[in-house]
Amino acid sequence: MTSPQSDPAPQPPPQGHSHGHTHSHGPAAPVSRHLRKVIAAVLIPFATAVVVGLIAFWPGGVPDHERTGVGFDRQTQDGKVVQVVKVDCADVNAAQVPPTGDTSTPSGREAVNEQEGECAKATIEVTSGDDKGRRFVEVVQPDAPRQLKVGQGVVVAYAPDAPRDLQYSVTDVDRKVPMALLAGIFALAVVLVGRFRGLMALVALAVSFVVLTLFILPAILQGSNPLVVAVIGASAIMLAALYLCHGVTARTSVAVVGTLISLLLIGLLGSLFIGWASLSGNTDDNTGLIHGLYPDIDMSGLLLAGVIIGSLGVLDDVTVTQTSAVWELHQADPEMGWKGLYRAGIRIGRDHIASVVNTLVLAYAGAALPLLLLFSIAQSSVGTVANSELVAEEIVRTLVGSIGLVASVPVTTVLAALVVSADRPGPGGAQTATAAPARSGRGRRRKK
Repeated sequence: MTSPQSDPAPQPPPQGHSHGHTHSHGPAAPVSRHLRKVIAAVLIPFATAVVVGLIAFWPGGVPDHERTGVGFDRQTQDGKVVQVVKVDCADVNAAQVPPTGDTSTPSGREAVNEQEGECAKATIEVTSGDDKGRRFVEVVQPDAPRQLKVGQGVVVAYAPDAPRDLQYSVTDVDRKVPMALLAGIFALAVVLVGRFRGLMALVALAVSFVVLTLFILPAILQGSNPLVVAVIGASAIMLAALYLCHGVTARTSVAVVGTLISLLLIGLLGSLFIGWASLSGNTDDNTGLIHGLYPDIDMSGLLLAGVIIGSLGVLDDVTVTQTSAVWELHQADPEMGWKGLYRAGIRIGRDHIASVVNTLVLAYAGAALPLLLLFSIAQSSVGTVANSELVAEEIVRTLVGSIGLVASVPVTTVLAALVVSADRPGPGGAQTATAAPARSGRGRRRKK
């Protein structure tokens, strides 16, 4: 039976309420003044160096060149399909069926297909540029992957040196409306769920695109070292994204330092193995066109720059998560030392490593799926596939990025543990208020 003297026991809730309020705001509060000075002493010179690098390497725009009319280097305009008429393929195709009727080769089968069935004769009207209102005819084969329909928007390429009837041709469909709608849905979902943080994430995303399109790409095209440009640009994106999304706090600053160390490791490993494996970075039509237009660009350096920029987004996620985990562990048990914080944080990090590395590998594998299918069709051995430059690039990109991700977990965790455990507010500070209810709570459990 409980005695009347035990009734006052429930009185501590006001303190508990005070503790809850302190805890909810604790992670956002800065650490001690001394640690803030130490963190500022590291980050201010780094941020200054990034700003100086942006100014020193800032391009004056994309350098001009004479268009080749090949691939993406073609003049394009908007167009619209105004009429589609079905015609006999034999009436509009000039391809000749092999005299022997052999259809065992791809060229033979293609010639037969172009002489049989119904083709589409589409009339296209140019809707932008100097030739707005001009019309031309495009013949679409029955087995073509892209069929045209009336009212459909298209992208047309212009070849000024070709005969007038052949100057325009359809190169793609116009996807602006569905892409813009999808982007709007994405932005709305981010803001509805993330609220202010989501809005800041969208602002950080916009900053990333600005740095990429106005600094990184034009600077590389102007002949600047791709590795230096990528490091400067990635650092600027990292600073903007982390501080905009997570605030100017010690926690964010630790994540920035952890991300920077991991990026440096990725850069060193990437430089070593791209050179050792003799990866040229010039492996397809697009990179070949870039090298042809701008022969001074270091294509292997461009490959390394892509590795660094591609790893940055996942690195941000890992370092912020690890830093937050250590901070929350410290809030839960302020008496835990840095070693205990590190051990607890690294257990969380191991789960994160497993999921993030798998995500990265699958992302690269998905991007290279058509290439892997070609090797499967050719029945190439695993060794032959891995040794080809096209696949070796993806392997190096994946493994170097994954090593950087794995390393970021212990690096960021130990930095966060050292910083947060070194924070010792005086009597009456946040830590004391946090610790007192915890001890009283344990006392109540023992009393029961």
